[in-house]
This record gives sequence, structure tokens and C-alpha cells, in this order.
Amino acid sequence: MLETISKKLNKLLDRAKGLVLDGGSAAGSGIDPEKLKKRRRKKFRIVSIGNGMDVPFFLLVIVVLIIGLVMMFSASFPVAYFSKDSSYYFIQRQLAFAVIGVIVMIGLSFFDYHHYHKIALPTLCIAWLLMIVVLFTNWGSDEPKRWINIGSINVQVSEICKFALILFMAHWSSLYYDKMRTFKYGVAPGLVLLLITSFLLYLEPHYSGIVICGLIIAIMMALAGVRIIYFVAAGVVGGLAIFIMGITGKLTYAMARLDGWGQALEYTTVDMWNTTWQTRNSLYAIGSGGLWGLGLGQSRQKYMYLPEPQNDFVYAIVCEELGFIGALLILILFAILVYRGITICLRANDKFGTLLGVGLMAQIGVQVVLNILVITDWLPNTGISLPFFSYGGSSLIMLLAQMGIVMNISRSASLSKR
Repeated sequence: MLETISKKLNKLLDRAKGLVLDGGSAAGSGIDPEKLKKRRRKKFRIVSIGNGMDVPFFLLVIVVLIIGLVMMFSASFPVAYFSKDSSYYFIQRQLAFAVIGVIVMIGLSFFDYHHYHKIALPTLCIAWLLMIVVLFTNWGSDEPKRWINIGSINVQVSEICKFALILFMAHWSSLYYDKMRTFKYGVAPGLVLLLITSFLLYLEPHYSGIVICGLIIAIMMALAGVRIIYFVAAGVVGGLAIFIMGITGKLTYAMARLDGWGQALEYTTVDMWNTTWQTRNSLYAIGSGGLWGLGLGQSRQKYMYLPEPQNDFVYAIVCEELGFIGALLILILFAILVYRGITICLRANDKFGTLLGVGLMAQIGVQVVLNILVITDWLPNTGISLPFFSYGGSSLIMLLAQMGIVMNISRSASLSKR
């Protein structure tokens, strides 16, 4: 099977080199060779309206990143001063990650995305291998095992896995696009990816990661044209599996996360009051912001009331300081960013570019929606970060790298329109 995929991949790459990268034969197509050379040179400009990458998309990414850094600093300086003896601990590290991420993003905007066909399977295997390695960290501890420590940096391998899943699904779906409505090519590969990834995340345990990765695979399958009946069947089987695991005690960690869900503002017992402490203070922060907010830097809940405000609950501080209007504007910015990215990728000159780019943008949209639902108690309190806002180096660098891939897709997409 791998040999067959390899042969088809080589044919696809040869075709891509001939038709996409080289623009075909200038003599045979009637294109002036000098104009063709100018096109190639224009393609590799960093910021060139209409000729380089998509400038509005680039500016949107930078604006969202800057706002995220400002709000992360505002949310984090009290806890940083209390726990790290420096109010600038989190922002200094996040700024360093942001600089690295922007450099990687710009670099990847030049790297032709067609070459990612070659590394789709190796990237997925490496991601799974890292997820196995992470299981041996903190051996003997009951704490979740999600990070690989490299010096003073913690790498969350599930962030790499998200990208690997999108890349492999885009690669596979573009190769067998005409067969994706069948079970063999459309459902079986996605099912294998879901089972292996979910099992490794279950061992960590990282149930929010299972949810996000499951949604990513489902979205990629839907984009590739998998029939709706298969999703209905998967939902029934998945629900039955969760029910069986629940009654057999295999979801103890997940059930603990469900304690207090929807009861953050209800006082029943002291234990429940303590269990819902983070979500309740998140709701206090959101409510106290009102229409216009208390003002940038003026949050009260970040002063040791809301635990870990720089991470998953940073948007609650956004609501408190900027109010409903400011929080809504940020959501609109996210919506414009995702819409612009998807629009770019729909204009890609091949199915691989479209599937890869739309999948990367869909990941951002999914995480934003899930994060908002968690901090407002519509979903159980699980570890779902807000893209570009929540503290975390591996997440930020991976997100910016993925935006660099979308920018490269925009280069070839704009080139194909001329």
C-alpha cells in the first residue's frame, strides 16, 4: 500500500513541478518568457500587493497577535509577580516565542506548500512517536502527561499532532479525492487516525485534545466529500463507546471534569463551591465587564481570584477589561481572519492547497468557539487554549507556522489568477 502511495505521490509531484512550480512550458503555452521570469520574481516578494502573499491576511495575523500579547500580559502580571517574582515573566517568554513564530511564519511563506506532500506521513509518525514519549514523562505521577521538557521550555506534543492530522488528511484526500465517498478511501483512513490519536491522548489523559483532534478529522473528511451517513454512524458508535466507558469507570478523569458543569453560580456544597471556583470567577469577570469594561489593566479577578488567567481563561479577563464591545470586536477579528484565510485557500491552484489551508483555518475557528463555550460554562472546564492569546510557546509557534503555510498558499493562489 505504501509503495502504491509512493508511486502516485511521485507522479503528483512531477506534475506539480511541471505545471505549478515552473508554470508549464513558456514556448508551448504562448507566454512571453520574460513575463514568466517577472512572475516568478514577484512571487517571492515578502509584502507585495497582488504579487506576493496576501497582505490583508498577514496584517490580520499581526493585529490579532499584538492584541493577544497585550491582553496576555494584562492578565498575567499579578500571578507572575506572585509565583515567579517578576511581573514580566510570562510576557517576556511569550514575546520570545512570538518573535520566533513570526520568523518561522515569514520563512514558511516562501516554502512551496506542494513539498509538504513528501512529509505528510513522516510528520504524522513523528507526532505519534512524541505522544508515546510524553507518556513516560513524570513516570509514576498521577498528573497529566502532556509536555516534553526541553530545558526551560515545555513542548505540548498535541499541538504538533493537530497539524500532522490536517496535513496527512489533506495529502490523502487530494490523492484520492474522487474516491473519498467510499468507505475504503474516505472513512477507513480517518477512522484509523482517530482511533490511534484518541488512544494516545486518552493515556495522557487529554480529553479536550481528543475532542479537537476528532473535530479536525471530521472537518477534513467533510471537506473531502465523505458521505453524511458515515458521520451519523460514527456519532452513534462514538456515543455508545463513551457510554460503555463511563459505566465501566474508564473515564474517571473526564467525569471529574464534569463535576460542577453548569453549576458555577449555584451554592450546593462546600466541595462543589471549590470545584467550580475557576469557572465561577470567570463568569464574575465576564459579568463585571459590562458594556465598555473596567479599562485595560483594571481587572479585579486576575488578582488571585481566577486561577491561571494567562492560559485558557484569558478571554474572561478580556471581557472584564474591554467589556462586551471590546470582546465582540476581538471575536469579529477572529471571524475575519478565518474567513480571509478560507477565501484565500479556496482559490488555491490544487485540491491539496485548498484542503490544507481550509483545515488550518478551521482549527483556529474550532478552538476559538470551544474556548468561549468553556469560559462561559456552556462546556465542561477543559484545557482548550485561545489561539494567539493564551500563554504557551509550542501553541503560538505552531499557529504562526501554520499561518505561514496559508500565506504561501496565497502566493500561488494569486499567481494562478494572473
